[in-house]
Amino acid sequence: MAGKRPQAKVKARPSSKPGAVPSDLEIAQAARMKPIREIADQLGIREDEIELYGNYKAKIDLGILDRLKKAKLGKYIDVTAITPTPLGEGKTVTTIGLSQGLNFIGKNVCTCIRQPSLGPVFGIKGGAAGGGYSQVVPMEDFNLHLTGDIHAVGLANNLAAAFVDNHIHHGNRLNIDPYGPTLRRVVDISDRWALDDIITGLGSGIVRRTGFDITVASEVMAILGLTTGLKDIRERFARMIVAYTRDGTPVTCEDLKVAGSMAVLMRDAIKPNLLQTLENTPCFVHAGPFANIAHGNSSVLADEIALRMSDYEVTESGFGADIGMEKFLNIKCRASGLVPDCVVLVASVRALKMHSGRFKVVAGKPLDAALLREDLKAVADGCCNLEKHVENVRLHGLPCVVAVNMFTTDTENEFRTVVEHAKKAGAGWVARSEVWAKGGEGGAELAEAVVEACNAPKNFKFLYALDWPIKKKIETIATQVYGAGKVAYEKAAEDAIARFTKLGYDKLPICMAKTHLSLTHDPAVKGRPTGYTFPIRDVRASVGAGFLYPLCGQMRTMPGLPSTPAGEKVDIGPDGQVLGLF
Repeated sequence: MAGKRPQAKVKARPSSKPGAVPSDLEIAQAARMKPIREIADQLGIREDEIELYGNYKAKIDLGILDRLKKAKLGKYIDVTAITPTPLGEGKTVTTIGLSQGLNFIGKNVCTCIRQPSLGPVFGIKGGAAGGGYSQVVPMEDFNLHLTGDIHAVGLANNLAAAFVDNHIHHGNRLNIDPYGPTLRRVVDISDRWALDDIITGLGSGIVRRTGFDITVASEVMAILGLTTGLKDIRERFARMIVAYTRDGTPVTCEDLKVAGSMAVLMRDAIKPNLLQTLENTPCFVHAGPFANIAHGNSSVLADEIALRMSDYEVTESGFGADIGMEKFLNIKCRASGLVPDCVVLVASVRALKMHSGRFKVVAGKPLDAALLREDLKAVADGCCNLEKHVENVRLHGLPCVVAVNMFTTDTENEFRTVVEHAKKAGAGWVARSEVWAKGGEGGAELAEAVVEACNAPKNFKFLYALDWPIKKKIETIATQVYGAGKVAYEKAAEDAIARFTKLGYDKLPICMAKTHLSLTHDPAVKGRPTGYTFPIRDVRASVGAGFLYPLCGQMRTMPGLPSTPAGEKVDIGPDGQVLGLF
């Protein structure tokens, strides 16, 4: 067991508004970062295993896994959440704060999180480096490009798409159906209103209907998150379907002879990025898929390294336990062979009040003043959503710790109400999380609970067997995890299921593309609805990544910007310093 590490001193610069709480950016810019070489050395990474990108970030050579292949695995912790408000529930801040809290109580810990998409950075959500005194730094680099991995993903995806059109233009030897489904191009900006549904080929070539996805929804990104190395990523690209012939035969990247070039473009992106938290604990940042439209987890490679170099690894799965955690357990854990020791479920009093059905939370608009007053009935009524997410954790046989992300307006009575309902639902531990305001010290109570949970008995089980029919897997997720009464399939979904079954893809796991704002397919429905009909609009295949993904309801793979994008506040100062970022 590693000894307690000294705590970093983080002093925020004065806010531009007297008496105001410093912004996340101001806190991050005041951080006393250590050179990344020191963070690597602290973790046990050798000099020849790091590739520097300036003084405060680096990539890690995958050769490190050969050296560590016999190393003992640490405890594996997944942080998830209840169904969030549009403002989020503090899942990333809790992930980082829990890591700092484990360090605070003397544990050797490493964090693994995803790289944020530039879509939400300049859209509704803003940055994703955590918040307050629980952040990853340098915060600007983390949120803006980092080491270019997302750009590499976009290039690899779009190269394959260009090869499809080029092949058709030059005689179409493979007999690709230009009007059938082909690989969509990607861009890492929320641009639904212009690019989601477009007509191409007006200048020259075949005029056809297609569209763009956001880059983090690309199958290339899913492959990056699930791959185990260069050989594996090359093989996955070879299997990636980019079109179909007129008789319905899949056309792969290998058929188009582009898989090798795609692997070359990803040769650096495949290496995890090493950064640090505000309290100088190590953090791997790698891959960036959304959990509502992809599997929503950071990379298997980062987990493999972190678990072999620390006693505790804290990672997060996107959004709630109904989507991100479910995919973490049934897709990512199948790919990696790793099994978590416990799950931390983040909740807030504010969100539970919203799930009572009496309050509406809209991003960019002031909160209803009633949300900030004690209301035990609203909390109790909204706990139905928390209870369902606890049940989803227990459905997989794992210990569950509920972390209540505390706000200054929360009362002790409200906290006790959450404790009562969480424990009744099966949570073994409920702890306050005050990591936004206090950093690691504010995560000590949660850290102690997580240590206990990691040593508790577990009986992990997958939700479904891979040899089940496609519909049985879909219906198991919809009824047991979402609470639906039945599933309805549109004709496109029925046709796709029949086609994929015939092609032998029915043995793949399922990655549901579903809204994160409700247990249902409808983002307006809050609480814990039951017995409803869950619609499947279409089903697509990500054979390279290794899953099928049903499109549920009106879920789209290209988000749009809000009426007031977060990017309106971002600027640069005369000294080159970033301003207004989250």
